[in-house]
Amino acid sequence: MCALPLESEIEYPTSDGQPMAETTLHRKVMADVIEGLERRYAGVPDVWVGGNLFLYYEKGNRKKCVAPDVLLVQGVRKWDRDCFFLWEEKTPELIFEITSRSTRDEDEGKNKDTYERLGVPELVLFDPFGEYLEPRLQGYRLHQGRYRRIRLNTDGSLDLRTVGLTVRPEGERLRLVDTATREKLLWNDELEAELLAAREQATREAAARREAEERAAAAEERLRALAAELALLQNPPKT
Repeated sequence: MCALPLESEIEYPTSDGQPMAETTLHRKVMADVIEGLERRYAGVPDVWVGGNLFLYYEKGNRKKCVAPDVLLVQGVRKWDRDCFFLWEEKTPELIFEITSRSTRDEDEGKNKDTYERLGVPELVLFDPFGEYLEPRLQGYRLHQGRYRRIRLNTDGSLDLRTVGLTVRPEGERLRLVDTATREKLLWNDELEAELLAAREQATREAAARREAEERAAAAEERLRALAAELALLQNPPKT
């Protein structure tokens, strides 16, 4: 439970007892987006990224809440929130909903209407399996208080103004790309693979350096031995 300091009699649930995501893939896509955004804004003190937590938007009413899969909020400090109280903080700039069988109706209907009413500038819906949404990646941008569909690029990607990112499906996952530089935001498994490759490369280079140093030491020792032999030939001992 979350409780506001001056409203200790009101407790706001932190969980509805349901699993974080319908499938392992949905959880992976959520993690891809959350962790990618967290790394992008790691050095920005007033941008907070979270997900799968209750966002309460009416003070004193525990029923007035939504649970975005991913949300990004600007102008707030970073800390590990259990709940998000809209009247204490700021409206999220961006929300992602990873649509599933159990959430599709709410994501396209009630939740979308709520985000529009709350003034969330951009909303992204993504269906990893491509079973419930057509197209499976959709975006909405607030214009004069109403959501308008963001036109997809020719490759099926979606440009987000709030974060300067392009979002595109890759297989059943969702890729974030810096719109200006076209640099990919790597997934955790890719980062781990790069780290492993870098460690292996460093190990190989260290081994090669040791081998080169050993060869150099052996060559130096051989030179000293040859120099000693030459000195003996040039200056034989007197008998």
